[in-house]
Amino acid sequence: MIRTLISRPVSRGVALAAGTLIALSAQAQDPVVVSSKIDTEGSVLGQLILQRLEQGGIEVEDRLQLGGTSIVREALIAGEIDLYPEYTGNGAFFFDMADSPVWNDADKALETVREKDREINDLVWLTPAEANNTWAISVRGELAREHDLASLEDLADYLDDEGQFKLAASAEFVESPQALPAFQDAYGFELSDDQLLVLSGGNTAATMRAAAQQTSGVNAAMTYGTDGGLQALDLVVMDDTLGVQPVYQPAPVVREPVLERYPEIETLLEPVFQSLDLETLQRLNGDVAVNGRAPAAVAADFLDSLGD
Repeated sequence: MIRTLISRPVSRGVALAAGTLIALSAQAQDPVVVSSKIDTEGSVLGQLILQRLEQGGIEVEDRLQLGGTSIVREALIAGEIDLYPEYTGNGAFFFDMADSPVWNDADKALETVREKDREINDLVWLTPAEANNTWAISVRGELAREHDLASLEDLADYLDDEGQFKLAASAEFVESPQALPAFQDAYGFELSDDQLLVLSGGNTAATMRAAAQQTSGVNAAMTYGTDGGLQALDLVVMDDTLGVQPVYQPAPVVREPVLERYPEIETLLEPVFQSLDLETLQRLNGDVAVNGRAPAAVAADFLDSLGD
């Protein structure tokens, strides 16, 4: 039975104050809506965020693997979701700055996207991972070990010595001025047609498979830095020491009002993302993409390994 607690008239000021308190109380109890992109890495990072916040006592709502970049980004700006992992380098497209050199420097990229997103959209970029999920050239492990290849500078020296080399790549990677041509200009090598296997519509799964199977003599592949298949297929990413490619470090992005309500989000997520170097994120992605494990289980095991 509902009992009337106050029978006398309430002043307008008191009524408004009471209404505000009720609204604030309801708002404080709203769960944090955690989302992610629809790809493998998005599912892993999203689960890490979701489970870490739950461990910290924050009520969450699971909206993981919502869609592609534009869908998730628009949902965040509209307030339909509260938090998701994004990549610093995508700021080049968010703010129509694709020609700016800031995106090739990790610190400048983070500083720029942080400043602009907070000012324009009330979004806060938290501590990013060290891992960089950008375009890369990866070589078979046996080749890397035999010739001490760790960077694109090493690869350029190997090519200059007429080392055997054949790269599987998509037409976009081969033709886009920002991809292979940019690597060649910066590091001073040029691949002939005989040193390329161009796969029509090729994605990194296809190029990595070609390198692993040595299709048509291929021993290297166009990849992304944190591709899940790299470790499983024994492919080694050549470090872009000259910073040719934009930096794509994953970081949690949260709506500022939500962070003000739950400031502990920042301290909860910081050690998690600080622990995600290139090899670690490759391994976690590989557990899902190659070994078929559920992203939730992969994330739970990794968080357990970090301890408190």
